[in-house]
Amino acid sequence: MSTTTDLWHHYGRARAEHDRAVPETFPWAWSQDSGPGPEPLGDVAGSTVGDLGAGAARHAACLVTHRLPARVDAVDASPAQHAMATDLFGHLAPRLRLVRSDAVRHLLDTAGTYDVLYSVFGAVDFTDPRELLPAAAGALRPGGRLVFSTLAHYLGGAPAEPDVVPAEIAARTPRGETTMRRWVLQEHVWTKVLDESGFTGISVDTLPSPADAPRSAATLLVKAVRRA
Repeated sequence: MSTTTDLWHHYGRARAEHDRAVPETFPWAWSQDSGPGPEPLGDVAGSTVGDLGAGAARHAACLVTHRLPARVDAVDASPAQHAMATDLFGHLAPRLRLVRSDAVRHLLDTAGTYDVLYSVFGAVDFTDPRELLPAAAGALRPGGRLVFSTLAHYLGGAPAEPDVVPAEIAARTPRGETTMRRWVLQEHVWTKVLDESGFTGISVDTLPSPADAPRSAATLLVKAVRRA
């Protein structure tokens, strides 16, 4: 495994100390309190599913418990997030498989494996889409679905990018502050890159942000099908 600094060392730790339950809901919105639930994934019963950038694997644990897929692979490169997910939901193995890996590397190693891939403000946000999306298409079986939620605009209110360029955003490590890349792209940019990466049936819905929530943002919920 890589020995690079863990940019997600601090994320979710406070919640994990007091909330260890398998979630009952599957939120897509940035506020994590709304959205259409797991329905955009389709019927996942008996399917092989991948969560890209799963973090503490709360969404994956919800699917395994309430939707009966054959298996959900919760993929995350962060040692801290992998350890947290193992502590919280390791008991759901073998139908929940916690995979510590870079998302692109994992997808390239699992060609034709998945019926459904999804990302909830996960690897799709933090990986160059020109690398991740073709790898996702290759890891899906023909007709397989990719669903992801991502920021519709920057948290400060600035518009999303009109081209495939990332922004540098703040991140905390065990040693202090640093930055990392995040892709916040306009709807037509996501559609173009998905089409170029081997997807069809592309649709984008906007989930509005709560009016009274600080540092909130609208969410793009993007769905696509791997081209046969």
